[in-house]
Amino acid sequence: MNLSSVNFSSTLTSYEENPLLTNYIVAAALCITINYINGTLIHTFRKYQILHSNPRYILFIHLVINDMMWLFLSTLLLIISYALRIFFVPYCIILLIISIIVTHNSPLNLAGMSIECYIAVCMPLRHGQICTVKKTYILIGLIWAASALSILPDLFILLATEPLQFFHSKVRCVRDFVFRNPILAYKRQAFDIIYFSCVFLILVVTYLRILFAARALSTDKTSAQKARNTILLHGAQLAMCMLSYVSPSVEVVLHIIFPGRILEIRFANYLIVYILPRFLSPIIYGVRDKKFREYLRMDFLSNRCRNKVKKVTPEDKDHL
Repeated sequence: MNLSSVNFSSTLTSYEENPLLTNYIVAAALCITINYINGTLIHTFRKYQILHSNPRYILFIHLVINDMMWLFLSTLLLIISYALRIFFVPYCIILLIISIIVTHNSPLNLAGMSIECYIAVCMPLRHGQICTVKKTYILIGLIWAASALSILPDLFILLATEPLQFFHSKVRCVRDFVFRNPILAYKRQAFDIIYFSCVFLILVVTYLRILFAARALSTDKTSAQKARNTILLHGAQLAMCMLSYVSPSVEVVLHIIFPGRILEIRFANYLIVYILPRFLSPIIYGVRDKKFREYLRMDFLSNRCRNKVKKVTPEDKDHL
């Protein structure tokens, strides 16, 4: 899930060396399919006011839009790596910066959704005052600002250390080949550890608070149970994010077990670690939610009925 991680660079590099066009077609087809599903969720969200006036669904759709942007950029980078192999540095910097920001948005959005669940269960009387639509959009703005600030040091160090000729050259559009100062690798490792630790801590604290609140309350235990399950799913998705850090070690072990299959192993790793979490997001948060699922079904049935409406032909008019 983490496009900005150092590990993803090895995946893209392997794609550049992979002569099988089928892998690229499969990856692009999956990204397009997932984006179509996500687009359906966004259409349903925009169609019904009860959804886009609810902070919970606003955060969910923000996560969906974030995933769509990541999938689009991922597909674009794959096409560039296959068709062009090397790309102009300024354009590559822009694509990578946007990709890194979008990547960092997802865990922060998960943390925001967990806090909203905690407020809804533990402070139900104040939920309407704390979790308003305006404050939700402010939170989304803060998420984007925090993610953008995380990449600014990399950009400043790049501008300060690289010669001018570098910005007029072409390189592989991979983070390690663009932000290649050794200091940045240590900075990324330290930042990612602190970053994921904070998000993980938020998920644990909110889960435990909801768990204790559910035991103390004699009513509305069903709502608390749903909230706990939702936060557990947030934690599972965060764990998928962190798979990108252990995937290189897994690749080494699998390469020893299956020698000569490194390209297939890396392609499977790309699908499981980077694509699968974004396929599960709409299922976990969209189809699983009873209210959203009901409006999604209504939207689907209305579109289906609209498509079945026949146009009245001149012969039909004569029969009327």
